[in-house]
Amino acid sequence: MRRRGVLLAAAGLGLTTACGSFTGTARGGRLGVDLAFAPTQRLSPYGDDGLLLSRLAVVDGLTRMDADGAIHPALAARWTRTTATTWEFTLRRARFQDGRDVTADAVVRSLTRAGRAAVTPRVLSDVRLSARTAGERTVRITTADPDPLLPARLANPSLAVLSPAAYRPDGSVDPVGTATGPFALTRVSGAVSATLDRFDGHWRGRAAARGLDVTFVADNNARANALRSGQIELAEFVPAAQALVLGGRARRVPTVRTTTLYLNTRTGPLADPGLRAAVRAGVDIGALAGSVYEGYARRADGLLGPGFAWADGRRPPVTGRAAATAPRGRALTLATYTNRAELPEAGAALAQQLERAGFRVRLVVKDYARLEAGALDGAYDAFLMSRSTALDTGDPVSYLASDFTSGGSFNISRLRDARVDDAVRAAAGREGAARHRAVLAAEAAVLRTDAVVPIVHEEHLQGVGAGVRGVVLDPYERQFVGLETRA
Repeated sequence: MRRRGVLLAAAGLGLTTACGSFTGTARGGRLGVDLAFAPTQRLSPYGDDGLLLSRLAVVDGLTRMDADGAIHPALAARWTRTTATTWEFTLRRARFQDGRDVTADAVVRSLTRAGRAAVTPRVLSDVRLSARTAGERTVRITTADPDPLLPARLANPSLAVLSPAAYRPDGSVDPVGTATGPFALTRVSGAVSATLDRFDGHWRGRAAARGLDVTFVADNNARANALRSGQIELAEFVPAAQALVLGGRARRVPTVRTTTLYLNTRTGPLADPGLRAAVRAGVDIGALAGSVYEGYARRADGLLGPGFAWADGRRPPVTGRAAATAPRGRALTLATYTNRAELPEAGAALAQQLERAGFRVRLVVKDYARLEAGALDGAYDAFLMSRSTALDTGDPVSYLASDFTSGGSFNISRLRDARVDDAVRAAAGREGAARHRAVLAAEAAVLRTDAVVPIVHEEHLQGVGAGVRGVVLDPYERQFVGLETRA
């Protein structure tokens, strides 16, 4: 109540209450939204904050991906592949939220700045591209190697098109009032809250909701309780344990997400392949899937889950793994985060399993924002996280490249393995069925190293208030609030 009241007062809204709850109607057509993850990079689109911008319908790219993974025109009305490495995109007439026109120069600037970002966006981890104008409303994009996924790649929120005013001399990016989406950021209060107003000049028309009042709430039960009491209309990632209490307000969403235990292959005890094999042997995946996730997940068959129908039954055997070494009381630090409902309990259960296997385990559980930098720097021996395997392009190659190759930008396992690098590179150069076979070969190459232990393939529960319509239940997690979302 306190946090919601503070946010609404800050937004300057004259609201009335009924039985201590607020509704979208009482807000004057605005929606209250609780998100699980706070911004960690000042809402720069180049990292995971780009997903926050996408879920709140702030940004557009040249293309967009729907909840079925299909690619559609967005700021580009159409496109043509002119050579194996060159594409031309014709822009539609659109405006930025600051009133400027979307031009070819602005698009080139956005794509160029993304490629030069201090930390390379994951979607660019396996491709080099250059953009230049080919007319007032035409952009020509060239890749170093043939890239059949380019239209899908350009739908990634890290490649959103922003107004020239968004780009600061110090290299930072400010999306407040400078994007093109249906909702414009008007105020951001650090990692606490944000206020968004409808952008009436959006190229697809006006959004149904007048605005969004967003709070970043890491506590899973707090998000669910705020939804249940009517304080908010939308709550991201509510706990499975509250599904029965929430009833129809907990919407089940299949995902392309796998909960995975990443093992530090470079420093600490798990630099020893035999001890990594001992971790794998000591994890009882079936027990975790059946107890912690309460039927809202299935045992992981590999890194890629049931969202990839082409992978089912076609995986090659994983060979060449190291034999397990007896742990003999070796100490491990296992970390996970609070922002996803089941991870702390899963982390505790894993710690117990590994102790029974002969390790001594110290469990660290914090908000994700307090763990990410340390995880990337190798501060933990094992890191349990929920990871989308198709987040960047709708295709798993960029995920494999960013998480497991030597130059990967999200290589928490800190893996350096030439066979993995070669296998991922081979997959990136193929199309169609040959690409699928190469992806599965790359998955097997990763699993051979025991750099990761896949745990479960997840489903989400998204919290949707009674009477709320038009929410986007997206397996790819890029969308939540949409053009038609309203109470």
